[in-house]
Amino acid sequence: MQPFTVVSGPAPHIARPNLDTDIIIRIERLTALAKEELGPYAFEALRTLADGTPAPDFVLNQPRFLGAPILLAAENFGCGSSREAAVWALQGIGIRCVIAPSFGDIFAGNCFQNGVLPIRLPAAQIDALAADASQGAHVVVDLTDCTVTSPTGQHLSFAVDPMRRECLLEGLDDIGLTLKDDSLVREWQRHDRQRRPWIWP
Repeated sequence: MQPFTVVSGPAPHIARPNLDTDIIIRIERLTALAKEELGPYAFEALRTLADGTPAPDFVLNQPRFLGAPILLAAENFGCGSSREAAVWALQGIGIRCVIAPSFGDIFAGNCFQNGVLPIRLPAAQIDALAADASQGAHVVVDLTDCTVTSPTGQHLSFAVDPMRRECLLEGLDDIGLTLKDDSLVREWQRHDRQRRPWIWP
């Protein structure tokens, strides 16, 4: 997993509350595509018109926001079904950080597991960020000191679970975190084989 330290870039704003994982990626796409192929179908219902052409007014179709690494969103982003593919689709279009007032709990957990940083900020701060970044000016997210810097230089602090922060900084998912203690696990197994040999093959 790619470590997350500092990410800088344009920050488009999708001001739609309760945007669920079905909108982020349609379930029909999950049966036919590998995770690396989901990006072009992120927000498909919003990004395309009925005839399949790009919706000109959708923010992610605007040239200044193509490949943007930061997404500003509204409350309860990523609610709905617990599909990890929603995060994969966001990664497929370059998103590494989502800033919203609140998230679906499972979605937020899936973000951490895949190297995407979900940041909670008050709606008023997000609206101000969106206004400052509306023409494509860069926002900076620094996980080392837990700050978001607006295009005007304003610093906003955010909180993140210390263990989640450590894992993102080091590029570790749960398996990678466990493997950091591989020697301890092996030592425990060695002792347990001696204490309870009947449970080991």
